[in-house]
Amino acid sequence: MSNAGLDNPFWSSLQTRHRAIAQQVGDIARYPADYAPFLGVAHAGVDLRDAAEALVAPGESVYLLGVAPHLVPDGWRLETFPELAQMVCTTRLDVVDGPEIEPLDARHRDDVLALTALVYPHYFRARTMEMGRYFGIYHGGRLAAMIGERLGTNGLTEMSAICTHPDYAGRGYARRLTAFLTNDTLAQGHAPFLHVSHANTRAKSLYEAMGYTLRADIGFWGLQRA
Repeated sequence: MSNAGLDNPFWSSLQTRHRAIAQQVGDIARYPADYAPFLGVAHAGVDLRDAAEALVAPGESVYLLGVAPHLVPDGWRLETFPELAQMVCTTRLDVVDGPEIEPLDARHRDDVLALTALVYPHYFRARTMEMGRYFGIYHGGRLAAMIGERLGTNGLTEMSAICTHPDYAGRGYARRLTAFLTNDTLAQGHAPFLHVSHANTRAKSLYEAMGYTLRADIGFWGLQRA
């Protein structure tokens, strides 16, 4: 696996997988706000002043992962969050039986946004689904669980938005979806990875039990322009 791609995921994704949608000034790049509130920097020594003012609106908050600038100019606030667990998988996972898995597209957008607003807030935006493929399980006409692809490079693909509606918790839907997309990613010759909070012990334990391993604890920050 590419250490560079995993050590600085936002920047690496914006230079490769999502280069076509990147908004970039010099060594700073970001996703459009309706895709994701993520900003990446090429290295910790970047000068935020001119570039960031062109990319981040007054009062807006963005997030950084893996690499953050050493210096933040006046009028900006950098908040350090607890590190995330960055986990990887190198072998196929056991297939989990269950309901049909169906691809999600623009027709399902309202259902996806409703589910993510309930259980995966802050990071999912109106056009996030355009960053990769998304899949879901429906039950009784309701989107019960979903998973998707988000960050990545030419050889890496992030498993993201793995979430289940509370009414369907405990049925193994997240496990089924994770095994499905992980195995499909490996079959394409890509290395699957994901990020999870250490405080989310239930999800972290699930991924470990399935076959994901901890690669690194990765820094996570919020950057706000006054």
